[in-house]
Formats: sequence, structure tokens, C-alpha cells
Amino acid sequence: VAPRAILGLLGPNGAGKTTTLRALAGILTPTRGRLLIDGHDIVRDPVAAKAHLAYVPDDPQLFDRLTVWEHFRFIASAYRLRDWLDRAEALLDRLELTAKRHALASDLSRGMRQKLAAGCAYLHQPRAILLDEPFTGPDPRGIRTMKALIREHAAAGAAIIVSSHLLSLFEDLCTTVLILHHGRVLRHGPLDDLRGQLAAEGRHETLEELFFRLTETPPSPDLAERIEDRG
Repeated sequence: VAPRAILGLLGPNGAGKTTTLRALAGILTPTRGRLLIDGHDIVRDPVAAKAHLAYVPDDPQLFDRLTVWEHFRFIASAYRLRDWLDRAEALLDRLELTAKRHALASDLSRGMRQKLAAGCAYLHQPRAILLDEPFTGPDPRGIRTMKALIREHAAAGAAIIVSSHLLSLFEDLCTTVLILHHGRVLRHGPLDDLRGQLAAEGRHETLEELFFRLTETPPSPDLAERIEDRG
């Protein structure tokens, strides 16, 4: 994923989306290959890689006994940030968390918890941002804000991967799409190129229609054998 690109990671449940993100974040160790974050190997040089990385899971595990503002202070300390106060205040305002700055994380709704996790992720201005289902908790205004922040950080040079089941939100957000099914890449490329390929094939499909056509087709026997061989 290149700087300024927004990759939409699509696939049905069990396709491997979260596994992919967790491996990129250094939570799972890959069985083969290399995973590089801003040129740093996540396995061999995890501290350097994670210094440039932000990962927001679909159900963020926050510190329940810390307040919203204490989360920002903790992140600033962990990443040894300087001059972070104005950026933190701006994120609080954008994510509608200002009124909750002294609230404990345990008292926040799921949508607010996702917003707080996103704010903490953006605070150190990472080069790579991994977002797993970021649109399932926030309300419509929150979704609009989350999409705006994604676009802004991509424009500033970040490489972003977004995993989501809400396909309709991807059409105007992602620059590139990767569709997974049973751990296999079915389609991968710039969204505009995919649209061009479909037009050349005489198909006039939305991204959602393409997704269902590809993922509802039974896998070939040789693919089933490869999946079984991998366990």
C-alpha cells in the first residue's frame, strides 16, 4: 500500500481480513514472507515498525480506569511526543469527545470507544494506519468524521488499510480494493481500474455487486485442496 493510498480490504467472515491486519500489526507472526511497515520488518525490527504504525481493531481494548484525556497523555508518553497538546485538543473536537474528556473509558459507548481509539491512533501521525471495521460503532455524523480523517491522513502521506462489511462506504473512499475469499486474493487493484475492467467485460456492476458475484461463486477444487492442505 503506497503512501496516500487507501486500500479497502473486503471479504466475507472468515476470509482472512482481521488475520491480515493482526499480522501486519505484529500481533500474529507470519508463517512465511515478510511484512514491512515504512521499510521496517515487523518481525525483525518490531519497535521501529510499530513507531510508524497505528492499528485500531473493531473492538478496541482501552484502559477502563483511564479517562479519555489520560489515554491521549499515555499515547504521547509512549511515543515520546512533543508539542502534542494542540493536536490532541483538535482530535477531541473533531471526534466530539471534548465533553467526555474526563469520562472513564468504561463509561463510553461502543461508538465513543472507537472514536477514542481512532484519536489515539492518529495522535502520533503514523505512516501506516490499519482500521478494522471502523464504521460499525459511530453514528452517521461520526462515520462522516471518520471518513474525513482517513482522507486527510492519506493526503498527508499515510498508507491506509480499511476493512469493512459496509461496502457502500467504500465507493467514494478507497483508491484501491483487495477482495479476499478463503485466504485467496480474488481481485486487487485501483478502484478505477476495476471499474474499467468491468466495463470492458460488458458488466455494469457496483462494488457491492462485484463482491457478491466473486465471493458467492464456489471455490474451485484445486483451491479447496490448497485450503485443506494449509489446515
